[in-house]
Amino acid sequence: MQITAQYRTVRERSMQLCRPLKTEDYVVQPVVDVSPPKWHLGHTTWFFETFLLKPNVHGYTEFDPDYNFVFNSYYETVGARVVRTDRGNLSRPSVEDVLRYRDHVDAAMEAFLQQGLPDHLQALFVLGLQHEEQHQELLATDIKYILGHNPLLPAYGHPPYAATPPAIPTANSLRVPEGVYEIGFAGHGFCFDNELNRHKVYLQEYYINTTLVSNAEYLAFMEAGGYADFRYWHAEGWDWVKNHQVKNPLYWHLVNGQWMHYSWQGLQPLPPEEPVCHVSYYEAYAFAAWKGMRLPTEAEWEVAAPQLQWGMRWEWTESAYLPYPGFTKAPGAIGEYNGKFMVNQMVLRGASEVTPPGHSRITYRNFFQTPLRWQFTGIRLAK
Repeated sequence: MQITAQYRTVRERSMQLCRPLKTEDYVVQPVVDVSPPKWHLGHTTWFFETFLLKPNVHGYTEFDPDYNFVFNSYYETVGARVVRTDRGNLSRPSVEDVLRYRDHVDAAMEAFLQQGLPDHLQALFVLGLQHEEQHQELLATDIKYILGHNPLLPAYGHPPYAATPPAIPTANSLRVPEGVYEIGFAGHGFCFDNELNRHKVYLQEYYINTTLVSNAEYLAFMEAGGYADFRYWHAEGWDWVKNHQVKNPLYWHLVNGQWMHYSWQGLQPLPPEEPVCHVSYYEAYAFAAWKGMRLPTEAEWEVAAPQLQWGMRWEWTESAYLPYPGFTKAPGAIGEYNGKFMVNQMVLRGASEVTPPGHSRITYRNFFQTPLRWQFTGIRLAK
């Protein structure tokens, strides 16, 4: 059945991402924002067990009653959970136990799907697949952080997805005329609730770069003293620079006078032409100020996106993460998916090199807090 094949494809991709890992890599949590790979494998499995199997399959045998506490992420409706900072303390369940849990749930899900998924569960099932794809991106991002903060800087071995990076075109500026435009998801297919509702926005004339800021361009900012000049930074960003002694993007290392960066192949020379990566909103804003430009708003980004080169980096915007007009939260636990996070975060647009195939779209609204940079974040300029 097509729906069963779709389920298997998504579930197998999570396991493929983990195949280069050693058992010890599955348990590490270097910082609060990074979850151990073992936890991602368990949490995505818990989603299908909790929201599809337990309420809808008569006689389903729960794998382990304690796993609701272990693998619940933030769903208050579903009950108590392990504090996020303690995920790295979960030496039990073992990696072997988590893999057995996946096998147990997968067998039950496939049997359930082969009976024919009821219409009222179709949307929930698709959300489960999309949820796992979101965690696949986080899984790849967290794996890079775990290995990239191991003192040996071990190589992962190969990029998670074998996509060929797009050719680097000549940078140019796109003019978008003043006018009323529509943004937000429209049409058929899946979208997250935060992409709704489609609505009109008024934009003044603006210019937006068709390409992303490169490593070489960002290095020029560093060499010009960008991290030492408060004029380019928000007050909060300047405090962040001083308190954390930030001098360069995440994963950059100055070795014997040469800039290197940690990559999937280990420590490698910094490629000057590639888009800069792993920068915070603070850094993106400061770079734009140094260039005499700014970051685009999310509406400006979406309107221009069909004519932009995008997809290699999540791009910081100058827009706070807020609900669109007419946004409503679904009842129950599913309503906690996006709406509860619409505060103190900035919107990112686009996709990244670790976004699963078919998971990106122009209306997708990613969001993170301003100091975070372990995600594959980059910079596009506007004025």
